[in-house]
Amino acid sequence: MSTTTENGMGGPWKTSREKTYKKTTSSALKGAIQLGIGYTVGNLTSKPDRDVLMQDFYVVESVFLPSEGSNLTPAHHYPDFRFKTYAPLAFRYFRDLFGIKPDDYLYSLVNEPLIELTNPGASGSLFYLTSDDEFIIKTVQHKEAKFLQRLLPGYYMNLNQNPRTLLPKFYGLYCIQSGGINIRLVVMNNMLPRSVKMHYKYDLKGSTYKRRASRKEREKSCPTYKDLDFQDMHEEGLYFDPETYNNLMKTLQRDCRVGEFLLITVSLCLLDLL
Repeated sequence: MSTTTENGMGGPWKTSREKTYKKTTSSALKGAIQLGIGYTVGNLTSKPDRDVLMQDFYVVESVFLPSEGSNLTPAHHYPDFRFKTYAPLAFRYFRDLFGIKPDDYLYSLVNEPLIELTNPGASGSLFYLTSDDEFIIKTVQHKEAKFLQRLLPGYYMNLNQNPRTLLPKFYGLYCIQSGGINIRLVVMNNMLPRSVKMHYKYDLKGSTYKRRASRKEREKSCPTYKDLDFQDMHEEGLYFDPETYNNLMKTLQRDCRVGEFLLITVSLCLLDLL
């Protein structure tokens, strides 16, 4: 839950008039994210590349970052915290597969300021965007982080068998621990760069029950329409050339099979871009 504190009291990372998440100010959280990812990704470069093994999906690496620094970590002006990295070798493999070089990942997430999105939605999560629009960082609950860990072996198999997958691209799963508080984070691809103009946006689930955008949603400058809206606005559907259509259908079928196996909901975010 996000709150705003007026007097800086109530938690070790609070300062005046800053948005907080689990008693942690946004500025402190962003600083811890960048310090932790900077250390863990930099440390990973010393480990040789190899095939991903089943046990790699369940590895959790942990490093303590005291404010005064250590022989492994730099000094910083935040309270002491512990930074955990889940399945580091598996996520390195995923980043390589998606064409994300370690230096580029570090530069985007660590060297440039993170931008907090002001309207994250109803989940209560915080969202941060990298300055180059490449990555989204989202805070997640414990059960969501556990679920993503359980998903990783099937996700790995799908990526190898279906490189055209439209499932989200996951680049890292982390946890910040300080003062008895756990803040879990996932790094994903940013599907909606600010430089691209959208005409329409649809969230399609293949259902008709309550699948129409509300009046409040429609009043937004760029509303997210749903299945019944799509049917009304595109009565004859969309035209694709045969090759594109066949590739899209094969990808969606494979992704849906993965979703069915992993008991997850697969929806299609359809964008009409300039």
